[in-house]
Amino acid sequence: MYDLIIIGSGPAGLSAAVYGRRAGFSTLVIEKNPMSGGQVLNTYEVDNYLGLPGINGFDMGMKFREHAEKMRAEFVEADVTGIRDEGDHKTVLTDGTAYEGRAVIIASGAVHSRLGVPGEEELSGMGVSYCATCDGAFFRGKTVAVVGGGDVAVEDAIFLARTCEKVYLIHRRDSLRAARSLQQTMLALPNVEVIWDSVVERISGEDMVQSLSLRSKKTGEASELPVQGVFIAVGIRPNSEAFTGNIAADEKGYLIAGEDCATSMPGVYAAGDIRTKRLRQIVTAVADGANAVESAQGWLLTQ
Repeated sequence: MYDLIIIGSGPAGLSAAVYGRRAGFSTLVIEKNPMSGGQVLNTYEVDNYLGLPGINGFDMGMKFREHAEKMRAEFVEADVTGIRDEGDHKTVLTDGTAYEGRAVIIASGAVHSRLGVPGEEELSGMGVSYCATCDGAFFRGKTVAVVGGGDVAVEDAIFLARTCEKVYLIHRRDSLRAARSLQQTMLALPNVEVIWDSVVERISGEDMVQSLSLRSKKTGEASELPVQGVFIAVGIRPNSEAFTGNIAADEKGYLIAGEDCATSMPGVYAAGDIRTKRLRQIVTAVADGANAVESAQGWLLTQ
């Protein structure tokens, strides 16, 4: 029986592990992947985390893991399939073993939807990005493209237009799904151009993105668009399937939890990208890990 079980070892989970051990809790971290760090592992350079400008994402993930290990948090590799509420404790079910804990923090994160085209994975972190606020500063004065048609895509185009020479918004339909006010703001920008009814078929480049292969959905015509970066904003999916059966979630699958990270199941907390929140960044995930432990500590004192 552990005091605290943490599901996931991205920034939120590892922060929770550090704070859990500092609180004196026996702490188990369950991670399904061979390495800790979450999405940060796929980030070539992180330039917006306080005190560590320009750190390689992989190095950051390793530093976070080393810190948690130094605090003597326990780690096990397993895929969590669900949580069972046993009243005075929780049973975390995995694909191999069940683990019991008095409190649980779910920090299993989210994944960006991908285009699934050639070059996307190979050039990820080398011009292919899924976060304009994270990586936009690296493309100052350059020509970039945003793929998508919702609020996030249009917001990304507006954000990038502040510093990029030219921004193309590529959308597979002839109208955008984004809020009308956002569309009006973006379409008024002189350095933003919308490419309608088009899909990306390939991302090309040697070491860095150099161009996109496009195809018109109306005419079938193929074209090549020279860009130095592409920001893919076609959706994000929380890794919450194992928990939504007995923990409240919103219509997109994010676990409903406020700044205290408390979910609808007493003694279970959601931290990082998996919970309902406005900004999903490394710094907010780390803060969630600390808040979740603080809330869990208060709850455990009442048991």
